[in-house]
Amino acid sequence: MKELMKKLLVLSPIKISIFLVIVAVALFFMDLPFLRFMELKSLDLRMVSRGQLPTGGEVVIATVDEKSLSEIGRWPWSRKVTARLVDTLKGYGAKAVGFDIVFAEPEQNASIQTLSEIFKDAKKIGIQDDRLTALLEDKAKAADNDAILAKSIGKAKNVSLGYFFHTTAKDVGFISEEYIDASAALIGGSMYSMVRAKGQTGTFNIIQAYAPVPSIKEIAEAGENSGYFNAFPDPDGVIRWSPLVIKFQDNYFYPLPIALLMQYLDFPMIVLNLADYGVDGIMLGDIRIPTDESGRLLINYLGPAKTFPHYSITDILNGRLSPDLFRGKIVVVGATATGIYDLRVTPFSPVYPGVELHATVVDNILHRNFLEQSSWTTFIDVCNIVVFGMIMGIAVPRIKAVQGIILALLLTGGFVVANTVIFAKYNTWLNMIYPVLTMMTIYLVITVYRYFTEEREKKKIRGAFQYYLTASVITEILKDPTKLKLGGDKKNLTVMFSDIRGFTTISEKLTPEELVRLLNEYLTVMTDIVFKYEGLLDKYIGDAIMAVFGAPLDQPDHALRGCRTALEMMAELKVLQERWAREERPYVDIGVGINSGDMVVGNMGSNMRFDYTVMGDHVNLSSRLEGINKEYGTHIVLSEFTYEVVKEEMFCRELDSVRVKGKKLPVKIYELICEKKDAAEHEEYIRRFHEGMEKYKQARWDEGIEAFRSVLEVHPDDPPANLYIQRCQDLKGHPPEGEWDGVFTMTKK
Repeated sequence: MKELMKKLLVLSPIKISIFLVIVAVALFFMDLPFLRFMELKSLDLRMVSRGQLPTGGEVVIATVDEKSLSEIGRWPWSRKVTARLVDTLKGYGAKAVGFDIVFAEPEQNASIQTLSEIFKDAKKIGIQDDRLTALLEDKAKAADNDAILAKSIGKAKNVSLGYFFHTTAKDVGFISEEYIDASAALIGGSMYSMVRAKGQTGTFNIIQAYAPVPSIKEIAEAGENSGYFNAFPDPDGVIRWSPLVIKFQDNYFYPLPIALLMQYLDFPMIVLNLADYGVDGIMLGDIRIPTDESGRLLINYLGPAKTFPHYSITDILNGRLSPDLFRGKIVVVGATATGIYDLRVTPFSPVYPGVELHATVVDNILHRNFLEQSSWTTFIDVCNIVVFGMIMGIAVPRIKAVQGIILALLLTGGFVVANTVIFAKYNTWLNMIYPVLTMMTIYLVITVYRYFTEEREKKKIRGAFQYYLTASVITEILKDPTKLKLGGDKKNLTVMFSDIRGFTTISEKLTPEELVRLLNEYLTVMTDIVFKYEGLLDKYIGDAIMAVFGAPLDQPDHALRGCRTALEMMAELKVLQERWAREERPYVDIGVGINSGDMVVGNMGSNMRFDYTVMGDHVNLSSRLEGINKEYGTHIVLSEFTYEVVKEEMFCRELDSVRVKGKKLPVKIYELICEKKDAAEHEEYIRRFHEGMEKYKQARWDEGIEAFRSVLEVHPDDPPANLYIQRCQDLKGHPPEGEWDGVFTMTKK
């Protein structure tokens, strides 16, 4: 169990990735404010990058703009002007008119005050004239602009009046309960008439109101319905949501855009759906309006300010516009003149008229042009975090640093582009920040982890191999340390053994210091040659050298490398022999055995201490071939397996078919003479030697002796030729028993 825990606690890129993905998912559901802020900004960028979209054409805006103020006068205008606007829009055939204005106080009218004072003074001086009283009352009614506006609204039967709610307790500390109750009675036209609850309803998320501020009673009662126009910006000040539900006194109310749609659609049934988590959407006739649990609609902005048509109220009142511009339309009345209208911050602009927010919401609902964010998009968001995070975590450790950077950029860039396209084409808001941050965090953490672990691994590898491999090979291994692992792999390699002949006799002639000096000089030169051909110095065995070609790095030409190493070793040995002869030091000669084949290569040992080496029958055969040189008087012997690989480039002669000690099957052996480009001086005696070998294999002893003697004529004192002359003579005097197969059995190593 302890071992299992240790393994689990050992860090690896995949474990790091899994951990970071889990953390990312947890943070996603925690909805941290800072990351939420980043996601909202990314939503704004997606909306802006999508560009301006066309409106449905049903909504226009009648504006209190600078032109209107210049011609009509300073704001607020007399309500008689507003009454004229209502009458004009009704005459133009507007289907629904909404006021983003609240008429919360009676209009201060000097004419009415004067008439009231005249009436009071007349009573004081005792004037009791019914005709005068009726005249004054008629004049007062004619001057009552509130009544005039109320009459126009009542006559039009298409006006929705706006109001607002106080949504904090401190705002209503000075308001009496009687006033609150009276105001509540005036906004009944904006109350959801049907509320459907699924099980135990949860309303804790719904915005709570403490008091409404409607238009005065006379005007409020004249309107067909009403709706609040409260707006609640996000923490960064941007308005992205429209609250479609506010709870007040255990009732639920809808906003001005819903009120306008109710009129425009001829008052369909409107249903508020509640669930245990809050609002579960709103049904307006057959239109399902998606909301969050607080009853907020995510506003799908169609563009910057004036995306919807703006018409100056003075142009409307003075008949400068065609009635067709308003016929059958929804007209939202509000202020856009600088200094008197409510400025809103939206994704498209920091200066956006509040009246156009209502127009946008109406258009979104009427055309079902909603931004989708629901439980299924949340599921996709989680899947994106997991899938893209794990792709990064699995891929980055398996590729090089530059490729990792490219992958990280392509993966995150591709995700951002795909996310933006999905938003623009399908109106679907998928989270962008969490998957991107997860991918980048995993990339950075794994990169740092790889840096430290690979540096440690490189230091370990460099320390283990600096005395066994040339620097260039170590550099290649450090690029991909996975080539080294505890355990072995079966590979086709070439192994070379070299050994000093008669080393024991040489050592007896020298003092220990002289012996060490000679041996160090010899091994240094020979090792440098092994490194020159990027071989692996497997080990020193006393005066013997064991080298491997083809590992740890793949070398398709490993057999040629081994042969060239052996030839150069013999060339350098001659240089040493000449120098040592001048120094009156002993004569040193060597034998080399080379074999190629499948063998096991890898780190053999324990996790604490290991040795990178090769094992197998082909390794043992290479050692036997080195010893065979003594039998034939040669310097470099190859097996048939190596010969078949190098015969196109190396000049060799077949020496024999032998059965080495410990092996049952015979192996053809060859003497490596030189590279083929240097073979001219050897070709004649080697040809004669091969003729002698043919006679020898055919048991034609006399002809064989004659052929081998002809070799000596060209190449005097050729050790293999002398050996075969003696062997033919012995076999002639003592013929082999049974059928002769030409195989010589070695009786010693």
